[in-house]
Amino acid sequence: MRKAPVEDRTTSLEDYLSVYSKKVDSALKKLFVRHKDEPVSVNKAMGYSIFAGGKRLRPILVLAAHECCGGKAEDALKTASALEMIHTYSLIHDDLPAMDDDDLRRGRPTNHKVFGEALAILAGDGLLTYAFEVAAENSADLNLDGKRAATLIQAIARGAGAAGMVGGQAADLEAENWKNKNHGFNPARHLEYIHLHKTAALIVASLEAGAILARATEAEIKSLSRYGRSLGLAFQITDDVLDAVGDKKKMGKMGSDAANNKLTYVSLYGVDKARAMARREASKAKAALDVFSSQRNQWLKRIADYTIERDK
Repeated sequence: MRKAPVEDRTTSLEDYLSVYSKKVDSALKKLFVRHKDEPVSVNKAMGYSIFAGGKRLRPILVLAAHECCGGKAEDALKTASALEMIHTYSLIHDDLPAMDDDDLRRGRPTNHKVFGEALAILAGDGLLTYAFEVAAENSADLNLDGKRAATLIQAIARGAGAAGMVGGQAADLEAENWKNKNHGFNPARHLEYIHLHKTAALIVASLEAGAILARATEAEIKSLSRYGRSLGLAFQITDDVLDAVGDKKKMGKMGSDAANNKLTYVSLYGVDKARAMARREASKAKAALDVFSSQRNQWLKRIADYTIERDK
């Protein structure tokens, strides 16, 4: 049995998130030194969004899962960075006029407002492809065997692709004007599909990636997948609530769901019921971690609580 890594532990989740977010930022800065043949314009557009702040939740989940399965956080920083690149690419594309048409992201003008639509699209494409280069490099650094390295790339691609995040975004678009859909449209089922794929899929991929890098067992990976599924639902339901009633200054965006008649947990169930559903999913997420010792799973359990208690 692998021993839990011996590391300095912070006493609060706030400190933990801050320390690990800084680790990710430092790793990203090393990765975003411009390559000789890379145009300055696309490098600037990619960097504008990747260094715009944010919670760094997905990369932190990579590191937390890696530790939970017996690894050292520093060994998974490249893959953690890769997941943040994929998440950031999705935000750039989400904000485009053809999608959510948002002007603000994290308190700043969205990428296409600064660099134009064409370069914003290319910046997203650049982040997505660079992510797989970096994750593959991480697997080589750790001398993963071919099967495990392929499984790592497969897990990330599945979470990001048409059967994951991209599929969820497509389903989100299909739900526009949902109140006028025909009787064959099931809003509750469609909404769960959107959240499980648009948000939860990449969170699951983050956890699986951290576990795979630590050479976790199948049982450990499945446990983290179940945790990620419920965590992703809790996170996105809370986002729906914050979009409706949250402090727009703290959130750094205007909150456009109601104005755009989006299908959300708030529009379908109301604020109070949505909050109760988020709490239930957070409890399910924590229960999925019981295969690990309390020493190992403590941070992931605290993150589940944070997901529904946050105000931005």
